Amino acid sequence: MPSRLPPILILMCDQQRADAMSCAGTPLLQTPNMDRLAAEGVRFANACTVSPVCMPARASFVSGLYPHNHGMWRNRGELPADDETFFHHLQRKGYHVAYVGKSHFYDHSGIHVREREPWMKRRGIDTVFETTGPWATCTGQSFVTDHWETQGLWQVYKGDYEKRRRTGSWDSTWPSPLPEDEVLDAHIGRKAVEVVDGYGEDKPLCLFVGFGGPHEPWDPPGRFAELYDPADCPTGIPPEPLPDTLPDHARERFRAGRVDEVDEEQARKIHALYYGKVALLDEWFGQILKAYERKGWLGEALVVHWSDHGEMLGDHGRLHKSVFFESALNIVTTVRWPGHTEAGAVSDALVETIDVFPTLLEAVGAEPSERCLGRSLWPGLRDPAAAIRDDALSEIRDTTMLRTDRWKYACDAEGRGYLLFDLESDPQETNNLVGTPDAEPIEREMRERLLRRILLTQVRQ
Repeated sequence: MPSRLPPILILMCDQQRADAMSCAGTPLLQTPNMDRLAAEGVRFANACTVSPVCMPARASFVSGLYPHNHGMWRNRGELPADDETFFHHLQRKGYHVAYVGKSHFYDHSGIHVREREPWMKRRGIDTVFETTGPWATCTGQSFVTDHWETQGLWQVYKGDYEKRRRTGSWDSTWPSPLPEDEVLDAHIGRKAVEVVDGYGEDKPLCLFVGFGGPHEPWDPPGRFAELYDPADCPTGIPPEPLPDTLPDHARERFRAGRVDEVDEEQARKIHALYYGKVALLDEWFGQILKAYERKGWLGEALVVHWSDHGEMLGDHGRLHKSVFFESALNIVTTVRWPGHTEAGAVSDALVETIDVFPTLLEAVGAEPSERCLGRSLWPGLRDPAAAIRDDALSEIRDTTMLRTDRWKYACDAEGRGYLLFDLESDPQETNNLVGTPDAEPIEREMRERLLRRILLTQVRQ
């Protein structure tokens, strides 16, 4: 336990895949502030989301539970009223908890989020400046839309998004019509800076900043839309052939949502604009870190950079998330705390998003949670070569996945396997082994292992 409680800063991006940083294997990207956090802390290269879709992943992050525990398997419902969060633990330890930006712990459509401020406070948050996400902002309201209405910008925003909806994701490759300092993430970043600069309480601050980007649509503003030349950008992993051995139920699932003939020019444009949105977030990371420096907090601050899920970006003929390919499953996770963690280290340990919960509690000397199913990241923060998990679990809708260092297996609600990849020999996941006679023993072993994980991850109500 530290001699005094550190300031905590949690920087969350929506739909940022693990390689969407310069330091993580994409040197074309300009992410000096994200790279700085990684250079001053530990980056977990094999971090897996416990659900590759927004609401379940976010509910799991703050509650330390899996979707099969809290009941949110898709973008519906809300975080159950009786679920504790790590915010509650930090409050009891003496923190003031502030939340700025998108939460998506409940359905944002068609409401003003200030109506749910009491609900947010019951989940352990003292100060709330909540927004809706990019698409929900067409109908949901927040302090950002209140401002836009005074400037005549909300109708501009909604009109642009309606055009994008009609056009479709693959072809909606144009910049935001809003000025650079008026886009949603600029308002979120600016409000976070205001919270830090204006903070005057005696309690240490835990600030959670939930950005809306780089979630689609592909709409960076102004100069960020021009940062990257599509000609320099990748096209993604091509759609893989579906082997004759693949069972019908697996073949049907793999065809759903897939484009077999990807337009490479459009794929490059999407990458360029996605990178532009990441660069915008990185710039606001820098502004928030400068605010911590002005307060004299940065030298002792514990900073977590994470994302709820990744983005397919055309890989395997797909966009967005909701699948168990690494592009959607593997997410950025960096923990930085000078003097307490290794600096500039990369851990290859398998970890899950719910593992941040116990890590924060251990850092501040709080009592462990009896309900949280996460495992502390501290072994990897002290020794990046240390193992943390033997496997990682992820769930969405009617499907469940288990990933080990070598194998990835997923089955549907009827227990039928539809995905089996040997990540050692097939890191790009182009050869689905489900249905092949030679793979039957490993498929059976992974199914049994998955069942054991489900049985061992129940919680007391």
